[in-house]
Amino acid sequence: MPKHPAKPSGSSPAAVHYRVEIADLHAHLFRITLTIAQPASLQRLALPVWIPGSYLVREFSKNLQSLRARQGSRALPASQVEQLDKCSWQVRCSPDRPLVLGYEVYANDNSVRTASLDARRGFFNGSSLCLQVEGHHQAPHGLEVVPAPAISGWSVATGLNPLKINKQGFGTYLAANYDELVDCPVEMGAFWSGSFTACGVPHRFVVAGATASFDGARLLADTRKICEAQIRFWHGSKKPPHKNYLFMLNAVDDGYGGLEHRNSTALICQRQDLPRLGSSKLPEGYTTLRGLISHEYFHTWNVKRLRPAEFGSYAYDRENYTQLLWFFEGFTSYYDDLILRRAGLIDDTAYLKLLNKTINQVMQTPGRLLQSAAQASFDAWVKYYRQDENTPNATVSYYTKGALIALCFDLTLRTESKSASPATLDEVMHQLWLRCRGGMMTEADFAAVLQEVGGRSYAPEIASWVHGKSELPLRDLLQRHGVAVLDEPSQLAQTLGLRVQEAAGVQIKTVLRGGAAERAGFAAGDEWLGVEPFAAGKRKTPAEGWRLTKLDDLMLYAGAQKKMLALVARDKRLLRLELSLPPAANTWRLVLRDAAQVVPWLSPAA
Repeated sequence: MPKHPAKPSGSSPAAVHYRVEIADLHAHLFRITLTIAQPASLQRLALPVWIPGSYLVREFSKNLQSLRARQGSRALPASQVEQLDKCSWQVRCSPDRPLVLGYEVYANDNSVRTASLDARRGFFNGSSLCLQVEGHHQAPHGLEVVPAPAISGWSVATGLNPLKINKQGFGTYLAANYDELVDCPVEMGAFWSGSFTACGVPHRFVVAGATASFDGARLLADTRKICEAQIRFWHGSKKPPHKNYLFMLNAVDDGYGGLEHRNSTALICQRQDLPRLGSSKLPEGYTTLRGLISHEYFHTWNVKRLRPAEFGSYAYDRENYTQLLWFFEGFTSYYDDLILRRAGLIDDTAYLKLLNKTINQVMQTPGRLLQSAAQASFDAWVKYYRQDENTPNATVSYYTKGALIALCFDLTLRTESKSASPATLDEVMHQLWLRCRGGMMTEADFAAVLQEVGGRSYAPEIASWVHGKSELPLRDLLQRHGVAVLDEPSQLAQTLGLRVQEAAGVQIKTVLRGGAAERAGFAAGDEWLGVEPFAAGKRKTPAEGWRLTKLDDLMLYAGAQKKMLALVARDKRLLRLELSLPPAANTWRLVLRDAAQVVPWLSPAA
């Protein structure tokens, strides 16, 4: 902390003010100076343990160091700054003078969830840097981002309201309260920046890490179509709830993900997936990137405003449970790719390919028969966000299963509707927004709107699809809407009940429940070295052995034999496991059968 702490710049009305500086780029350290204008005599402070939208306790306080306090020119002794638990502190001070705290935060997580700082780029979420001041949660909060010679070529981008900033964006921003402060991440660096207007709303897109081949104009044009389609989806010709919006994309060699915020989103993608100048062929991963953009933008309504009643007031010091992630993440996952189709960015065939992938992901997850979508939502804190080799056997993704639940409701409503204007899930979403006034929602609200739009109770479907573990009626519903469902042999790994990695030999990552590999005794972590097919007519006598370097070679060596010994290395021991090849498992392939029949579903509403 400086001997004489700098005063907040500008005439900030904030009762709580954070000054963020670069302490050391190469040590990945931010320096924060927190000023509380009117502290309590026993002032408590805490750093969040999680960030809304990412349901895992991440213990951000592990990166906080060197906390000290001052009033005026007097440094408070260490005995007056007491740590209470893993993430909270208490300071004994005079309540009639501003309290100033200084500390550093280590920032070396190049993700969308925490904070990162190096010589190329800075990024942070307020939940990683900004201590919450007890008693001042609803007071205005100021955030001052300070320039420095070491970052003279950098700029700042954030969704916060600017109070007094320079052309590069450095200066003071104002949040209405702590929730808004930590819901507006900050991007810093020499990033690419572009802008567009969608339905009268200004949007900005900044990209860090792009190469010289990056086609920013193409990205802006496609994102604009996504944004306009979604604004019209929710509001028709009316204005959306956000006055501006910011996309922050970090392009890296290997990475993918996003995190939604009230008027911004932080994204990460592989830079090879960005559109390229002078190339008419788009990278295969660009559709995935556009789907991510669509997903996070849809969250502007579905989870940031319309959200579970349990999230009415976030508790930042512990898990916040809800059984509704199948709706807020799953239904968003249904609409993200559907919006791409309706915006004209992909055709029917490309959309069905994306839907096909989701269906097969769920069908190839044994955990779908063990856990409901509602329970998977509740267990996100300990299962979905703490995945291991048994995850596919123990749980189902509320993203993918929720997307298929949305599909089933949508197609069921369309099937049962007798009017010229069919009932749709689109209308359910509209009416939910109006019923809940873009705020807190319960499952009962969803059930009530379904009944209102569909003309009957959908309690049996909710009980079966959301709270049950039975298979969804996907085949019948798709066929009723012009999509043929073909059964095809699955890949060998799925037939055996395995998920493997083949970078250096065949490494067993997951053994799926009830499969041939599990019956043979395979275990996650095994290295499958070779195979010894039994000689014809001699069940227990191997014919000859073969080295296995990729899984597909198994059928080359097995020939017509269905039984063999698998040579496996486990804990430096060599094991011979008796493996029986099962009949080929089936996977689905969706084929457009009647283009006219899918128009009401896949085309934008009139």
